[in-house]
Amino acid sequence: MLRFGAFEINTNEGELRKKGVKLRLQGQPLQLLALLAERSGKLVTREELRATLWAENTFVDFDHSLNNCIARIREVLDDSADSPRFIETVPRRGYRFVSPVEDVSERLAPAAVGRATASELADGAARQRHRLWQRRRVVLITMACMVIVVAAFTAAYFWLHRSPVAAIDSIAVLPFENLSGDPGENYFVDGMTDELITTLAKIRSLRVISRSSVMLYKGTNKPLQEIARELNVNGVVEGAIMRSGNRVRITAQLIYGPADQHLWAETYERDLGDVLKLQGDVAQAIAQQIRVEVSPQLRAQLQSAPSVNPEAYEAYLKGSFYNNKWTKEGFEKGIEYFNRALEKDPHNARAYAELAVAYGGLGIYGDVKAYPKQKAASLKALEIDDTLADAHTTLAWAKFTLDWDIAGAEQEFRRAIELNPSDARAHAWYGTFLAMRGRVEDSFRQVRKARELDPLSLSNVSTAAFIAYYNARDYDKAIQVCHEALDLDPSFRPAYWRLVRVYEQTGELSKALEEQQRVAALIGEDPRVARETDLLREAYLKKGARGYWVQKMELLRPDANPRDLINMAKIYERLGNKDEAFRWLDMAFKNHVPYLIGDVPANPDLDGLRSDPRFSDLLRRLVPRSE
Repeated sequence: MLRFGAFEINTNEGELRKKGVKLRLQGQPLQLLALLAERSGKLVTREELRATLWAENTFVDFDHSLNNCIARIREVLDDSADSPRFIETVPRRGYRFVSPVEDVSERLAPAAVGRATASELADGAARQRHRLWQRRRVVLITMACMVIVVAAFTAAYFWLHRSPVAAIDSIAVLPFENLSGDPGENYFVDGMTDELITTLAKIRSLRVISRSSVMLYKGTNKPLQEIARELNVNGVVEGAIMRSGNRVRITAQLIYGPADQHLWAETYERDLGDVLKLQGDVAQAIAQQIRVEVSPQLRAQLQSAPSVNPEAYEAYLKGSFYNNKWTKEGFEKGIEYFNRALEKDPHNARAYAELAVAYGGLGIYGDVKAYPKQKAASLKALEIDDTLADAHTTLAWAKFTLDWDIAGAEQEFRRAIELNPSDARAHAWYGTFLAMRGRVEDSFRQVRKARELDPLSLSNVSTAAFIAYYNARDYDKAIQVCHEALDLDPSFRPAYWRLVRVYEQTGELSKALEEQQRVAALIGEDPRVARETDLLREAYLKKGARGYWVQKMELLRPDANPRDLINMAKIYERLGNKDEAFRWLDMAFKNHVPYLIGDVPANPDLDGLRSDPRFSDLLRRLVPRSE
């Protein structure tokens, strides 16, 4: 029997008690506690713990199992990793029991009996046993009554005040750990993290942080309390993934973030073909632990998730990996893998939806021929599964840019958000759409929601926020959004180009040149930006603002880039030549340049043309009155 503080461990009975009351600690956690207590004051290494308490065939999950056991012990002992009273963590080595431990086993042994006869001893022992039994009976009955009363009061207290588990209404799924040891498997592990985020986001009563924010914590050692505070969540899910051939094992655990309190952990294992069911199992278990309501439709969907073609699923995850780079090259590579996935599984709605994202990305980079493909992929995804929120979002953008269908686009955005209220991309794209329509206050509402769901995003939230502030003519806030993005990632090139745009609009051309110079420094292998920057600086120094804009016009290539048809009009507006500006805008209209629908209605770059009747005529042709 080992005693420390108010606790006693009975190693023979396998029990932990506090002031006589048995506590719920069994199995490996109790064995681990006993081992540490027996060696009080001494370091017990992780290797010793593995050899003593874990069988060889469980080595894959050792780290997470050990961490879970320690977390469970600390929870029962009301101990803290930061200020330990009992168990101290020795980083990267093991653990040390720091509380004094007393072995009280000997006190329970019989006392010496002197010279009494055997019969006297026997009679005395019998009488003593009877008295002890009577006392114990009274004590046991009293303790049982006390336990019942305490349990009743405890249950009533927690029912009224609720525990931290019941308070969880927001979750961040941190990047899962790759246990394979092969960096080439990172795409698979990251993809599985994304899929769990997507699955949990379908629970309407739960706010789930988007992947672009949580992925910033990959490989970091920040305390969970700090992460929970930065993401403004009270639940954190972390874990690890191990794949061996076509078998996938996920170990996941749920933590109450504000207190770094371990709540639940479990391991799931299935064939790769049943990976959707595996994700559904994890999501349902988490929902059950935090007591959020899962709709009957979603529960049925998770429980009846179809099997997948393993090769198609791997290709899909690789495509998503490249899509998430949010670069022209990444989108091109993503399209390649999504098409491979669809060759293996033509009914993969998620692959079609991500294919639509990739085509839309190419459209943003200037490939106007990608927009019809975006629309086709979106429609195909919805033909297979019309509840897929991502596909409604990409269809909304295609209807907006390609079809100039304002009402249809807004209907699709609203449907996407109705299906998945935690989809930060849907909120951000909808906010961008509204900003381009000049509906600034509506746009800000969507931007705030996107920021709440994806607080550290660069690609989604910063884009929507910048356009909203820029179109609201709040240039100081637009600059602030750019600097906030650069604080997170100093290499985020779009932020520099947006600063160039703001400073051009405010007439601070020397600052615009400074920002463009920074872009040139980031793209050291591409001399084009540096050469163009030098030409603009030289023109500005020689001929001032007019020289700057004339030089910028000479650098445009409207024959190769349809977007430059609109840029030509903007420059002529700045030079005061309205006739030429409208000529280029009419040319963009006749060529159905997709970007026209976003640039004309609210963009301040064309403010000098708004009082001209030709501008009103262009708006009538571009946006029917029936909108």
